[in-house]
Amino acid sequence: MLETVVKRERDYGTPARVAEEMVALTIDGQEIQVPAGTSVMRAAAEAGINIPKLCATDSLEAFGSCRLCLVQIDGRRGYPASCTTPVEAGMVVYTETPKLHELRRGVMELYISDHPLDCLTCPANGDCELQDMAGVVGLRDVRYGYQGANHLQSAKDESNPYFAYDPSKCIVCNRCVRACEETQGTFALTISGRGFESRVSAGQDQPFMDSECVSCGACVQACPTSTLQEKTIIMMGQAEHSVITTCAYCGVGCSFRAEMKGQEVVRMVPWKDGQANRGHSCVKGRFAWGYATHKERVLKPMIRKRISDPWREVSWEEALGYAASEFKRLQGTYGRDSVGGITSSRCTNEETWLVQKLVRAAFNTNNVDTCARVCHSPTGYGLKQTLGESAGTQTFDSVMHADVVIVMGANPSSGHPVFASRLKKRLRQGARLIVIDPRRIELVSSPHIKADFHLQVRPGTNVALLSSLAHVIATENLIDEAYVAERCEKKAFDEWRAFVCLPENSPEAMEAVTGVPAAAVRGAARLYATAGNGAIYYGLGVTEHSQGSTTVMGIANLAMATGNIGREGVGVNPLRGQNNVQGSCDMGSFPHELPGYRHISDDVVRSQFERDWGVTLQPEPGLRIPNMFEAALGGSFKGLYCQGEDIVQSDPNTQHVAAALAAMECIVVQDLFLNETAKYAHVFLPGSSFLEKDGTFTNAERRISRVRKVMEPKNGKADWEVTVALSNALGYPMNYRHPSEIMDEIARLTPTFAGVSYAKLDRLGSLQWPCNEDAPDGTPIMHIDHFVRGKGRFIITKYVASDERSTRKFPLLLTTGRILSQYNVGAQTRRTPNVMWHGEDVLEVHPQDAEDRGIVSGDWVGVQSRAGETVLRAVLTDRVQPGVVYTTFHFPESGANVVTTDNSDWATNCPEYKVTAVQVVRVSQPSEWQRQWNRFTDIQQKLLAEREPAPAGK
Repeated sequence: MLETVVKRERDYGTPARVAEEMVALTIDGQEIQVPAGTSVMRAAAEAGINIPKLCATDSLEAFGSCRLCLVQIDGRRGYPASCTTPVEAGMVVYTETPKLHELRRGVMELYISDHPLDCLTCPANGDCELQDMAGVVGLRDVRYGYQGANHLQSAKDESNPYFAYDPSKCIVCNRCVRACEETQGTFALTISGRGFESRVSAGQDQPFMDSECVSCGACVQACPTSTLQEKTIIMMGQAEHSVITTCAYCGVGCSFRAEMKGQEVVRMVPWKDGQANRGHSCVKGRFAWGYATHKERVLKPMIRKRISDPWREVSWEEALGYAASEFKRLQGTYGRDSVGGITSSRCTNEETWLVQKLVRAAFNTNNVDTCARVCHSPTGYGLKQTLGESAGTQTFDSVMHADVVIVMGANPSSGHPVFASRLKKRLRQGARLIVIDPRRIELVSSPHIKADFHLQVRPGTNVALLSSLAHVIATENLIDEAYVAERCEKKAFDEWRAFVCLPENSPEAMEAVTGVPAAAVRGAARLYATAGNGAIYYGLGVTEHSQGSTTVMGIANLAMATGNIGREGVGVNPLRGQNNVQGSCDMGSFPHELPGYRHISDDVVRSQFERDWGVTLQPEPGLRIPNMFEAALGGSFKGLYCQGEDIVQSDPNTQHVAAALAAMECIVVQDLFLNETAKYAHVFLPGSSFLEKDGTFTNAERRISRVRKVMEPKNGKADWEVTVALSNALGYPMNYRHPSEIMDEIARLTPTFAGVSYAKLDRLGSLQWPCNEDAPDGTPIMHIDHFVRGKGRFIITKYVASDERSTRKFPLLLTTGRILSQYNVGAQTRRTPNVMWHGEDVLEVHPQDAEDRGIVSGDWVGVQSRAGETVLRAVLTDRVQPGVVYTTFHFPESGANVVTTDNSDWATNCPEYKVTAVQVVRVSQPSEWQRQWNRFTDIQQKLLAEREPAPAGK
């Protein structure tokens, strides 16, 4: 099934073609029909005939350099390469003749004459296409010795932490170069030299680590020899079995083959049949999985009375019993609503379902929230109001049908790199690009890609910019009137059109607000409205604002006005930051909504859950995370169950969060490491990594994919089992034997998941919800004939300036984002060699702002806001505009969220991370907060190191 002995995936040599016309031909006596445009090599492979090859692989376009795949064709002179020869009607092909045998052996003899004959000690032994092809062609002798020039003494490049480059084994097949170009789109590799001197080169004959290589692994995956080889294979040897699972990093949801030796992962290989990633990967998913076995991982349950006490290792039974007794004590003393829970976007759907169920059924409160609200809740609200469903409209594959793409408030190359590669491929094919971002991201200008427009908007003014884009579309008669008349509410549309046509919404009037030249706004609006299929992809630079929900509604307005929803190549597409942001929302992690985005006050819906769960649920919404903090500081919120989320590092206004946690009497943290939140915990329940669990993730395209256990939990329990045990200790029985039973319950109670089961996921690979009677195999494209809500609803989006404005005291605007090599709070990636690329958070400052302050690159600078102050290293760059500074938030000691404020979206409380007024000055020492953080961290690490071990046998 999906756990198998390791063997190379079937390779058809060249990509599949899609065509209405079918072509009939004969290969080795077999009559075959294939789509027009198919290569002879692929046609043969589909008929079960394998033609020898080295330079060809079905993930790349044919190249025709190795000359091993020669065939004989009736009526044609010579012996053409089958990979570059398209089929023709009536063609008669022979793949095996004495002459072909002779030619192939001669070609292979030349390859081997300049190749080390160290097969027994080679890391690729058992997984080498060169070795395989030597056997296939029957090579038994090499007449050409090593007396002449050769490459056998070429120096290895070991600079990359994850793979080695051995040029002595390179056969110059060009597959790695083509993978870097076609699959990844970085163009970091080339062939240097000519003729005999030809060799693969990173950059300008640089070590890989000094080049533009982004370590996605596409070149390693494409290499047919051990020229490019994972260091884990070099150290551990070939794997003996594999399991298909889903990556636990970003919202792309890549499928991987975890190749194993017993309980040890040897390597993660992107799965060719993965419907989200199509066999591609990034540095995090491909290589940065070592955190699962990191020495700092905590594997035993621990408890303590006060956070100043040393930890005491205990049995699972004692830890869960103590946590349950504390929650009961708190509720008995302070009331039912004195406790709550937080779910995580890094956990599976099944785990998240159980946590919100535990809070509602065992705690009997609706005090449950999720980190997803901290990033993408405006997406749920804005799209629900306008389109009727709280999720993106397309598949990732849909971008290959787009004619013009808007990327707004997102940096796919860093945050969603596998999707970015697909987008760049489409752009190289001729699609047009509009980037809306305060910062010049990589997509604005990179190899073979240049955005038509970069609207470098001032942070906090997204709504104003969207209104001015809409103004152009409405006043220049670029609205798709027929689409709107058929699909949208007329009254709401007429009111919206009248609003956007107001002179104060023109690009000229808004230029002073947004900082974007009116001519550029007009050009971008015309391009989006007239270029054909228009797709919008957006990220946290849209949602994490005080007007985040308004911005999402503005995006939906634009898409509806131009008819760009409901088919391939268009749509409104949120790029979810973490692996299960979508799923954690779907599972009912909000205090006001049950699973499936149904309000807790709905008597009919609530009664369905009450009957199934055997409890009476509270009809009133509970507390959101910020409300929990306020209640804790006010003395009424005393206990928290936090699974897989580090709220101290990831939530805004860090000092406020820490003070709230310090005011609570019992905090239970379930995680892999003693993270920033766990330093305030009284009970630590060791979590399990994605490699140790069964379940599902739901990615940014609503795709539900299986997560499969590849090793037993090192802590003794999977996360779902821990929540079940805690609920049982609280007196509310949960009786599941496997996560599949939890999914059955999800399907039973959630209409959009009604048709989902593990059996169907195993059969189809993945499913996109809604999956129900109307769509038994899922819904790739939403809103095809009509919107989920019936008629699309235009909503007036009036610009309201953020409270966070630059002033004389705080003249700069700080905005935040992510970087390719690190992930979220960095708990996983900081414990891998990814720190070689990004070992600290830095502050990007425009040279003009730096000169005004006497700052040079490398200086330590204080970043002060009305919430707090931290110190970062400055880097001067014109990627940011004057008046704007930028940083990431992957390292706790950086304290990026010490300076972010508790301003939030008007509808959802999503924090306004992207707009913080600050002052930046040159300093020579850490901030007071950083000194306190160091002291507190040293104490907590000492208390962890001095923990009392559990008695033997526990």
